[in-house]
Amino acid sequence: MKCYEVIEKLESLSPAAFAEEWDNIGLLAGRRGKEVETIYIALDASDDVIEDAVRLGADMLLTHHPLIFKKLDRIDTDDFIGKRVYELIRNDISYYAMHTNFDVMGMADAAADELSLKDREVLNVTYEDDISKEGCGRIGRLNQCMSVAELAELVKQRFHVPNVRVYGDLGDIVEAAAVMPGSGGSYIKDALKMGADVMITGDIDHHEGIDAVSQGLTLIDAGHYGIEKLFISYMEEFIKRELPELTVYKAEIKEPFVVV
Repeated sequence: MKCYEVIEKLESLSPAAFAEEWDNIGLLAGRRGKEVETIYIALDASDDVIEDAVRLGADMLLTHHPLIFKKLDRIDTDDFIGKRVYELIRNDISYYAMHTNFDVMGMADAAADELSLKDREVLNVTYEDDISKEGCGRIGRLNQCMSVAELAELVKQRFHVPNVRVYGDLGDIVEAAAVMPGSGGSYIKDALKMGADVMITGDIDHHEGIDAVSQGLTLIDAGHYGIEKLFISYMEEFIKRELPELTVYKAEIKEPFVVV
């Protein structure tokens, strides 16, 4: 199977048109016409991921976060990004990233599914036509009212994270819940506007947290990686179902930091 045929299948799931204008998605390195038999899935194109993909002889690397985000003036091994791009090209690995297009068409509903949200709506609409609204994040109702402490435990269980940070009172009872995988600070206003009691997200800083609580919104920070790592299992299942002829490798699920 050619690389462009794999891309066509990936974009049938998450069309490139749904990506934000500032994003950098698609085939970022390598040959579109390369023959692909093996594909390696990861959240980020880190040094360890690329080394593993090379070791396993992967023909294609698929990540959520784009390795090349800002303009590159040159590609050389003195720069850590340039070194990674060099290694991909040197080993003839075609590299494809599906970022905000997957956030809209994939990640948001997958995260909401993990929390069994009912009556869900798009949290932040980025696309709308006569048929549907699409966008980042989801808001809906939990299966039952529960305390913030109980929801925090549920989040840890469903997203397989060792801990979460909570801004708010653990004893408060919540039902209307928003989920925004990745960095959710800029979506706090959306959650408030849509009447959420709580938002589950990542990368919340001090001021965002205390300001949200003062406006009546509890925040549960499960980490950027904590939620978005579901990309790996989601895409593994998709590729095995839709492209069964490919051999799938995937990065080890491992938090990028430790708490001591």
